[in-house]
Amino acid sequence: MDTTDKPFEPTLRTRAKMIMPSVLGILIFFVPISIAGTRTILLDHLVTAIRHGLGSSVNLLALAVIVAGAIHPLYTGRWRQSRTEAVLTLFKVMGTLVAGMAISGIGPEALFAPDMLPFLFDKLVISVGLIVPVGAVFLALLINYGLMESVGVLCQPLMRPLWRTPGRSAIDAVASFVGSYSIGLLITNRVYRAGRYSAREAAIIATGFSTVSATFMIIVARTLDLMAIWNLYFWLTLLITFIVTAISVRLPPLARMDDRVAVAEAKTFSGSRLRHAWEEGLKAADRAPRLGESVVTNLKEGLLMTMSILPTILSVGLLGLLLAKYTPVFEWLGLLFYPLIALFGLEEARELSQAVASGMAEMFLPALLMADASLPARFAAGVVSVSTILFFSASIPCIMSTQIPLSVGKILVIWFQRTFLSVALAVPAGYLVAAWVS
Repeated sequence: MDTTDKPFEPTLRTRAKMIMPSVLGILIFFVPISIAGTRTILLDHLVTAIRHGLGSSVNLLALAVIVAGAIHPLYTGRWRQSRTEAVLTLFKVMGTLVAGMAISGIGPEALFAPDMLPFLFDKLVISVGLIVPVGAVFLALLINYGLMESVGVLCQPLMRPLWRTPGRSAIDAVASFVGSYSIGLLITNRVYRAGRYSAREAAIIATGFSTVSATFMIIVARTLDLMAIWNLYFWLTLLITFIVTAISVRLPPLARMDDRVAVAEAKTFSGSRLRHAWEEGLKAADRAPRLGESVVTNLKEGLLMTMSILPTILSVGLLGLLLAKYTPVFEWLGLLFYPLIALFGLEEARELSQAVASGMAEMFLPALLMADASLPARFAAGVVSVSTILFFSASIPCIMSTQIPLSVGKILVIWFQRTFLSVALAVPAGYLVAAWVS
């Protein structure tokens, strides 16, 4: 905001438009309450109630979403856009076949072991199918009415010194973490194409902040039985993710990328930062659509995202579980992380090393593989599955579809760096959390 601009004079309605949705969003996503003997956040209570209300019909609803998700790229012709889209569409079609087997019970006996397809469909597919669209509705309260802009302004002084990105990227980073990687990457690509991010800045944001949303983290926490410590899990994961990013930006390949930018960053304000954050939040609330419009828009986006990811995570997830159970692929890859994990004396060091390696294929696999482990191992798996950010079933193809100059080779190097650093921080954090709750 230029200091020569006419001062913004918010009305009482604008103040209420910012405060009420923001407070409600915080209550829904971050304040645990006890209902029927279960203590968790309101969103989790709501999704549980919806699932119980739907009963067995929830399986047919999930199947319908999966089929729609496979048909959508074929109907729109999106599968022709690139080789990556063609491969993802193939996985979506495979996902419909896997879903059919899960519901009908027809298929190879090995797929119906308790820790295979039944576990994958019940714990992951059904949870995602409900929590993403429901969470998307309430996510509007956090991201559409000024809270995100206020947080972005408050974070600006940290961006350049810690993460080597301009102050304007604070909002981008918050949108990526609180919203979703698809929203974050869309913003990043637009700003990069406009010449307001350098190649290195765009790559840092895409690989360092564009992780799964808070709603996805709830699914991970539920799978790992961490909802009782949801706030500990969320905030420590956020902290570890940003620490890992602060380190990785100083390592090649990110550190060596082109850092020339077409548009220099201007000073956006003077005076009190807290006051400016409040004003920016009020401005965002003033121009925000009505709550009903936001709900409809977010619900549509949530449904489209659910359609896109359900068939993919079902097919890729099952493939990952099969590789983990019947091949040494992830065991070999996990050897890269085993010495570090074993150094902390974790009993499930081998299992956790294999699980974090599987996160390259699909971010949910570490949670699925470590669901029955001890609390330190479960907590570490939950953190690493989020903080590594990069996985082939969704985020990597999304990055490759942008104009950000990141090759698959660079992405794999960054994935290894992020996973190694995440493990180094997440395992000790898991021990601390276990000591805290005991």
